Amino acid sequence: MKINQLKAGAILSYASMGLGYIISIVYTPIMLRLLGQSEYGLYNLVSSVVSYLGLLSFGFGSAYMRYYSRYKVNKDEENIAKLNGMFLIVFSTIGFIAILAGIVLVLNIDLIFGKKLTTSELNTAKILMAIMVFNIALSFPASVFSSHITANEKYVFQKLLQMIKTLINPMVMLPVLLMGYKSIGMVVVTTSFNIIIEISNTVFCLRKLKMNFIFNKFNFYLMKEIIIFSSYIFLNMIIDQINWSVDKFVLGRFRGTVAVAVYGLASQLNTYYLSLSTAISNVFIPRVNRMVVASNDNRELTNLFTRVGRVQFILLSLICSVLIFFGQPFINMWAGSDYSEAYSIALLLIIPVTIPLIQNLGIEIQKAKNMHKFRSWIYLFIAIGNMFLSIPLTKSYGGVGAALGTAISLIIGNGIIMNVYYHKKVELDMRYFWSKILSFIPALLLPVIVGIIMVLFVDMNHILVLLMCGIIYVVVFSISMWFIGMNQYEKDLVGKPISKLIKKVKLNTGKCYE
Repeated sequence: MKINQLKAGAILSYASMGLGYIISIVYTPIMLRLLGQSEYGLYNLVSSVVSYLGLLSFGFGSAYMRYYSRYKVNKDEENIAKLNGMFLIVFSTIGFIAILAGIVLVLNIDLIFGKKLTTSELNTAKILMAIMVFNIALSFPASVFSSHITANEKYVFQKLLQMIKTLINPMVMLPVLLMGYKSIGMVVVTTSFNIIIEISNTVFCLRKLKMNFIFNKFNFYLMKEIIIFSSYIFLNMIIDQINWSVDKFVLGRFRGTVAVAVYGLASQLNTYYLSLSTAISNVFIPRVNRMVVASNDNRELTNLFTRVGRVQFILLSLICSVLIFFGQPFINMWAGSDYSEAYSIALLLIIPVTIPLIQNLGIEIQKAKNMHKFRSWIYLFIAIGNMFLSIPLTKSYGGVGAALGTAISLIIGNGIIMNVYYHKKVELDMRYFWSKILSFIPALLLPVIVGIIMVLFVDMNHILVLLMCGIIYVVVFSISMWFIGMNQYEKDLVGKPISKLIKKVKLNTGKCYE
């Protein structure tokens, strides 16, 4: 049953994302035009500041997964109930602190955003910030229930809920925007949907999973151990915030909301790219923790790490190359010529991040082994360097300069330093990993040649031409990857579900004739 949940979870993740991308392609250009470039930039700017309150979780969510797995292996239901109670108390307290911190932010919004914002923009920013703070504060205690669902590998419920939200969200959002509520209306709708999902998760945990709580036996010794474990995850969260949010803040300070809007669109494309990778690796988090607790076999972990990394690479190399060859005309037609620079920014964010994305299961292996401290410290120093580098680059080159600072930090931190650490200290065989990844190069040659020919000789500034070129490229990529790049395990991931579906269709058709 758990294997089915893993497969179904991964399939539903991609189905949800595919649905989300299709809806986004239709919805985003309408939203951009209804909001206007300045209002969209303001929304992104406020969101980037409020997201820093997410640091208040201190990385305790990963700790829950680790300690839950430990107790679950030993079938220790009493300690699981104590763990649930302790985390609910801690996260409820954090939610209250987030509200207090949000009040301080709202009262000092003029100081935070500087002189580049108009009086009207500052007034709107106050309302946006207040609603977003309430949203994030509520998410803290609710995260205990979503973590419990993930720990129990009930991915089908989670992903179906997310798919429903993805489908309904634009249906509600567009009428709100058309009525003229703009960014404030967007934030209210988003918060409302989040509340519904959090209530659904809570009911599912209490009724279906029979989640129990013990509140009167707070384990201070365990809490101390969790704080030590989570402190380095917390550092990592700070780093992620610097790498992915500080650019918008710096742009807002020195270039204004229009520059933030362009960067925000590129950042949105990067977020989609990030989610494609984590959809696969996230479903393996409980398994990694169990493997480490049960045997800590580095060869077994390396095989899983490589297997997942190869699947991620196949998908990400397709998306990345599609963006490289067809991204510029797509953005111009989709968002408008005002967002043309988003193409360069997106490439600077997406190409360097591909390395850590195909290795993001390694982060969970580090956490399960309690070996994530080094990564946190290294990333912290590099992120600080990124921040100081981005400020002068932003002043000189705007959004492209901000993205360039982030790209440099990702290449040094993830491309070089972390791979050495994985090999030397975590004892994952990175020579084996990269030999398996680089074996895809022959399969990439044909699609790359086809892509270059299209860019040089085809005018893709027409929607039908661009669509046709994109389809041809995807077909060439898929055929080349199937016959040259993929191994039997990867072919079975695609072939077996299709074969089962065909058999079911034939069986049902036969029954109909009977």
